[in-house]
Amino acid sequence: MSQQINLSIVEDEGLVRESLADFLSAEPEFELHSINVSVESFLLSAEAIDSHILLLDINLPGMSGLEGIDSIREKHPQIDIVMLTSYEDERHVFEALRGGAVAYLSKSTSLLTIKEAILTVANGGSFMSPSIARHVVNFFRAPQRNKKPEVALTIRQKEILNCLMDGQSYKMIADSCDITLETVRDHIKKIYKKLQINSRGELVSMLLNKNI
Repeated sequence: MSQQINLSIVEDEGLVRESLADFLSAEPEFELHSINVSVESFLLSAEAIDSHILLLDINLPGMSGLEGIDSIREKHPQIDIVMLTSYEDERHVFEALRGGAVAYLSKSTSLLTIKEAILTVANGGSFMSPSIARHVVNFFRAPQRNKKPEVALTIRQKEILNCLMDGQSYKMIADSCDITLETVRDHIKKIYKKLQINSRGELVSMLLNKNI
């Protein structure tokens, strides 16, 4: 990505927020567009419209970062979400990735590694702190007990489901599958219907319980 990367931050801890802002604004690859203390204020921010990447905390005043992912992606589908949080447990990690975050970083991550993660995401990749990546590896290595019979998904639907399991955003899925964003949404609605679920939260639960 040759152009500057437009960044936004949602972080309520003043010291963390200022540290990120000072470091990232001094890096030539980045332009800091919006700094907010809550999801609600970010959604109302005019600067958010042009953002490419959002650094998002989980424990926030009002709506949590996890609760806010859907609203952010609905209003700003162009934004790739990078979770930056003190939560490193499986539940938070997988809920964020299933919700559409493309990267998950611990707040203990160095500023230089945060920069590396942002550049990786800007180039179409994903990024996880080593401790987070271990959760993902262990999850897929674990034996799958009480697995339900396989649902008859089409090849394309399985492809999209695998993309969701990789934590890809709808935009990334559209690009990797060479289809429109609207087609991605249509396929996901059909996947929900076949799995007899009504929301991404239920999909998260099925995935975490290894029922898919």
